[in-house]
Amino acid sequence: MTDRLDRARRTGILAVLRASSPELALEASEAIIRGGVTGIEVTFSTPDAPAVIRELIARHGDTAYIGAGTVTTAVQASAAAEAGAEFLVSPGTLPHLTRTMLDTGRVVMTGAMTPTEVMSALELGVDVVKIFPASLGGPSYLGALRGPFPDAPLMPTGGVSPDNLAAWFAAGAVAVGAGGDLANGASIAASDWADIEQRAARFAAALAASNG
Repeated sequence: MTDRLDRARRTGILAVLRASSPELALEASEAIIRGGVTGIEVTFSTPDAPAVIRELIARHGDTAYIGAGTVTTAVQASAAAEAGAEFLVSPGTLPHLTRTMLDTGRVVMTGAMTPTEVMSALELGVDVVKIFPASLGGPSYLGALRGPFPDAPLMPTGGVSPDNLAAWFAAGAVAVGAGGDLANGASIAASDWADIEQRAARFAAALAASNG
């Protein structure tokens, strides 16, 4: 499992990207990557997400870690894998969907919040348990989950910012998912790529600082 998660660990931050068009998604991804964050989770909230994933991989190859988010159906899981997504993320953990995701051979991250949900995800064999929405409990909640699950790969998503990034990693996060504070919806809608790039730069600097 460690080898499968090497890219996720080294990348550290996955930008949770939602955009109203493929074009905006691509522009936003480029701004995020320019800012220094190389993990991009293209959500299925974005029209034609597989095409965006395919194009980003064509442009950046191994220099960026590109995957799919908000995977809620088996069809989406298959389409993302066929597009070359390196990881698949679902907001929850449904057994049938999770098994389909695992069958693709990609790194699988599924959502959980309670200890029971974490246990269910781990029993199914996911690579990473996405703690969502992590803003409800904060880093202290992630730390509390470390008690019964000391070795579980946990990725908080929701409520992650440059100011608390170090606290999440100190609490035991394998990586973090960052949405609105990084891939800001208003800035994407306004094509304010300078703002998106600056947000990414702040996250990248915080990650570097947390790594010491």
